[in-house]
Amino acid sequence: MKSRQIKLKHLIMSVAMAAFFFTSIGSIWSGYRMNVDSIRENSLETNRVYAQKLATTASSYLEESFQILGYSAGTIKSKMDDENALNEVTERLKMQNNMFNSVLVTNADGLVLSVSPPSVEVKGEVLTSVGAEEALSKRKPLVSKPYEGLTGRLIIFISYPIFSETDEYLGMVAGTIYLKEQNVFYSLLGEHFYHDGSYVYVVDADGRIIYHQNPSRINDIAIENKVVQAVVAGNNGSQQVVNTKGVEMLAGYSAVPLAGWGVVSQRPLNVALEPSFDRVQDVGIKALPLMLVSIIIVLWAATRIAHPLQQLATLTEESLNKKNVEGLKSVRSWYFEAYYLKSALVRSLSFLQGQVSYFKDQSTTDPLTGVTNRRTMDTVLAKWQEELLPHAIILLDLDHFKSVNDTYGHAVGDKVLQYLAQNMKTVARDGDICCRYGGEEFIMLLPNTTAEEAAQVAEQLRGNLANSISPCGRPVTLSAGIAVYPQMADTIEGLIEAADGALYRAKQAGRNQVMVARTTPNAK
Repeated sequence: MKSRQIKLKHLIMSVAMAAFFFTSIGSIWSGYRMNVDSIRENSLETNRVYAQKLATTASSYLEESFQILGYSAGTIKSKMDDENALNEVTERLKMQNNMFNSVLVTNADGLVLSVSPPSVEVKGEVLTSVGAEEALSKRKPLVSKPYEGLTGRLIIFISYPIFSETDEYLGMVAGTIYLKEQNVFYSLLGEHFYHDGSYVYVVDADGRIIYHQNPSRINDIAIENKVVQAVVAGNNGSQQVVNTKGVEMLAGYSAVPLAGWGVVSQRPLNVALEPSFDRVQDVGIKALPLMLVSIIIVLWAATRIAHPLQQLATLTEESLNKKNVEGLKSVRSWYFEAYYLKSALVRSLSFLQGQVSYFKDQSTTDPLTGVTNRRTMDTVLAKWQEELLPHAIILLDLDHFKSVNDTYGHAVGDKVLQYLAQNMKTVARDGDICCRYGGEEFIMLLPNTTAEEAAQVAEQLRGNLANSISPCGRPVTLSAGIAVYPQMADTIEGLIEAADGALYRAKQAGRNQVMVARTTPNAK
């Protein structure tokens, strides 16, 4: 009677094929998860930096609005009875600055003395709207919450009081923004929209949407959104959130304290992770032929193998657990079939482990520019400071990068960032590390380097950019700030803050410059 027990060659076939399958899936999956986490973190940080820059732009606009209105208030305080003078001021404010949809001047009782454009038929009317009454009662520079004006429009009211030489309240000069019509927000933020589902929106202190790429969303209350709750509380940051349409988004947010507004920039999670899917598919395609060849070899050899194959099966499992193939290499392949099987297993496992190493490398690298990402940068700086290794950092930022994106598109903007990263690698010395800090900000880490040496490297990079043509068809410039550990700061945060301060001074001094941070008294 024939034995019904499983034959050794069949058992070995099953074990070998299972080992290939689970090793492949496990290796690719673990690498994929690491790459996904890295891309998610990079996308969140990019959106946070983007929202912060847009919030800064909005804050600058409000400050400029107050300055312009304040100047006009000073010029007409002695001409409140001169209708021609008032009309001239409102017309100039409306036409020259392009900040407001309409401009008006009222007396202390809210009676409209002048308005531009004249088509806004409120001249001679007493303003009774919420925003106007608040401005008349508080008698100070003010940005109102959204409200419906006399004309039935949804309005934000930006006002500045008019006082006489004797501090008598005479009225106010104000500009209005029509939220559901073409307004200054479209100029400031309207270009920041992507066809992949990413978008920017602005909320007021109550969580009410005052700007959105979709006009129908304006005036909606979004306070239940966790990101909106955080930004109206005055916080800046980033997090993953589900939007009102049930889509998972990677959102960055930043507050505009001057008006109590918040700016949110977000991108769909599935769009951000799309490169990971492509990489997994690429690895699978590359791995498949070798896996098929290996399996064929296993099947062919299994019909002739007994003890050596049992030994190989056992050592295969051990190699998977120990993540090395040295045990397999030590097997005595004293006959032809065992030798080929051992070689196939060694090649396959080495290849798969190489793919794991590839994914690990991807998790430490910025996917767009190919330089070190921020998480790895933080690890390197922490290690250097733990070892008390003196080092310098160069924090650099492309000048007017927003105009590159606005003029040439984000695809060209990405090429400019790659161009900058390549130039950084060109000037980097042995041991220097080039990193992407976020957005168009990059950092170079220079071990055992003085401020003067770091300045030479930064100056060489600055000069290379200023004197060569970038992918956008013209030179681009950068501003850089330098800080040295431990002379200028003895913590990672302090070092980056010192370099950021120097970068800010370089920007203020006219850009396209390199500045060294000042040594702080408490630095070691």
